[in-house]
Amino acid sequence: MAIPTVKFNKNGKLKIMHITDTHLDHDNIDMSLFLINWACKKEMPDVAVITGDNVHNDDNAEVTKSYIDRLMRIFDDLSIPVAITYGNHDSEVGAMSRSELTDYYNTHSSSITYGDGPDSATYCVPVYSQNGDKVKFNLWIFDSNDYDEKGRYGCVLPHQVEWYKKKSDEITAANGGEKIYSMAFQHMIVADVYDALKKADKHRFYSFHHMYEKNDYYMFDPKVHNFGTLNETPCSGYYNYGQFEAMVEKGDVLAMFTGHDHTNAFGVKHKGIDIVNSLSTRYNGDRFSSQYGYRILEIEESDTSKYTSRNERWYNMFKKPDFAELKKSGDEFGMKTAKCVTSKGRIQKLYTRVGRKFVTLVTGRQVTYPH
Repeated sequence: MAIPTVKFNKNGKLKIMHITDTHLDHDNIDMSLFLINWACKKEMPDVAVITGDNVHNDDNAEVTKSYIDRLMRIFDDLSIPVAITYGNHDSEVGAMSRSELTDYYNTHSSSITYGDGPDSATYCVPVYSQNGDKVKFNLWIFDSNDYDEKGRYGCVLPHQVEWYKKKSDEITAANGGEKIYSMAFQHMIVADVYDALKKADKHRFYSFHHMYEKNDYYMFDPKVHNFGTLNETPCSGYYNYGQFEAMVEKGDVLAMFTGHDHTNAFGVKHKGIDIVNSLSTRYNGDRFSSQYGYRILEIEESDTSKYTSRNERWYNMFKKPDFAELKKSGDEFGMKTAKCVTSKGRIQKLYTRVGRKFVTLVTGRQVTYPH
């Protein structure tokens, strides 16, 4: 089976859809996949990247495969190449190992989960020019693993960091000594994010405790470039083996995109690299998860040194023409889902806006930044 090639589109752009933390199981799969399918048809990205906690790994491998089949069929049908990596839950339980999961994802025609990386979910995806004759951009996909020996969150390990450094040098050398810009995707945010945030003198509104130092609280630092909203503690791995610093050294990564922290849709610039967390892409049928969604990234082939980013939340997905289309098609389940996420989303939006405005009025501190 031929592996799909990722290229800049006919408009000279690359559109990436970042999907993460779908957590698909029998409880949420129908609504979640309806929304993901709708979003993919609306956006028609050139490539999708799914960064872990993808499906429930059941004790019966056939059940797990059925979840994977339903997810991947969306991308197969729309001919959207999709890169997969894993989070802390993908192989925490269940019958299938990470390598077995990768082998099964790769039975689908849309999968580009291949490469010469140190494990089955760490690899590099080259992005070619419109005419396909030259690599113009790269997507680094990392498996940030699950847990360490004491049950704390995992991170990218030393041998994976060394692989990146070697591969980056090889890519630069093959390009005549000129670096090729890139983005990195993984499940767990890097611990370096705390260096880009401001340590609070005490617990304050919209400040969150350090993942491993419970008496230390962090919030946005107004002196650095921030975007989005920090809604919960950034849950990084306990150890830090220098992945971020290696990327600073190589100078080829514009931004790192992670998931794991379901309500965090924020970014901070640190040492020239944007550290960005994206929303969970599942929907559970309730008010709270109506705020979840996906991220869209776009890069121009004419200048790959910069990019644009936007969050799309489920509660903003459906407009009047969309409801008319669903009604005309006779899609009763789709109509029910669209009405559910929109109506419950109105409450969530009001709750969120009032809360943020209250904090700003009381503290004078900005807690949400434009993208």
